[in-house]
Amino acid sequence: MVDSRFFPIAAPVELQAIASLTGAVLSTPAGGAIDKTLTFNNVAALDKAGGKDISFLDNVKYIDLFASSKAGACFVRQKFAARAPEGMILLVTDTPYYAYALATHHFYPETAIAAVISPSAHVAKSATIGKNVRIDAGAVIGEKVVLGDGSWIGANTVIDHGVEIGSNTRIGALCALSHTLIGNRVIIHRGVHIGQDGFGFAPSPVGILKVPQMGRVIIGDDVEIGSGTCIDRGAGPDTIIGNFSKIDNLVQIAHNVQIGKYVIIAAQCGIAGSTHVGDGVMIGGQVGLAGHIHIGTKAKVAAQSGVMNDIPVGESYGGSPAMPIKDWHRQTVAIAKLNKKES
Repeated sequence: MVDSRFFPIAAPVELQAIASLTGAVLSTPAGGAIDKTLTFNNVAALDKAGGKDISFLDNVKYIDLFASSKAGACFVRQKFAARAPEGMILLVTDTPYYAYALATHHFYPETAIAAVISPSAHVAKSATIGKNVRIDAGAVIGEKVVLGDGSWIGANTVIDHGVEIGSNTRIGALCALSHTLIGNRVIIHRGVHIGQDGFGFAPSPVGILKVPQMGRVIIGDDVEIGSGTCIDRGAGPDTIIGNFSKIDNLVQIAHNVQIGKYVIIAAQCGIAGSTHVGDGVMIGGQVGLAGHIHIGTKAKVAAQSGVMNDIPVGESYGGSPAMPIKDWHRQTVAIAKLNKKES
């Protein structure tokens, strides 16, 4: 349930406006005429939606819910349109989830932040603060920090000296940032630590010597980083997160790692030092990547995999040690058959 205390909704939206916004094609199960001036009040899940709500079907597992849904309109692929209940208006698209996200943004537009600096925040005199910046209670802004226009620093967050943050970037509460340059429109959720020492030690017969970590963390535009994630600065080369990449909660990214553009990393992954992840890679939850390897552009890694070697461009890998996904499935089936014979 959407709680209006936290998510104020905009005015009702006409059907034609929704179709135009998302590029969806309007149709009905019976092929009848459609009143494009109909208005809708909200978005909702298939089993919760009513006649004035818009829903979506993106996973065939929910086809039965779709067939019995009371939603007034629904984003759906053409191949599932025949299962729609009578009276539902179809918004036919190849990308129903994406279209639903666009519609949700329209119903729940982001509100402008209140540009205010809390009296209990500490802002160094040498810091450069842009226009319309919000700094919440207890935040610490260090010497020579740069905050771009429209940025928002959450409560009790520490931005250490020299850090630069681009425009319209939001950093949640209880974060700690040092040795970092951040782009525009970045979202960093609560409790993220960025720029701390990488895990670098040189063993010898007389002991273990800490290796100075002299690099930075460079974060591109439109990146999102989930709560509890840690990103270490480089040892010499920088740690880099490319434009539009999305990182889930509780991810560890070690020193010198380079993440390309449009990369998706699910929760609880660990990426060891000096590994390169190409553009468009998708990494499932709880994956471990060994150090000094290359993950090729648009590769995919299944959840809980242990990757110890390079993955070629466009390939899908799974298992531990990770292997081509088809080989992993064959191996899993073979083991299951052996277990069945033994029992």
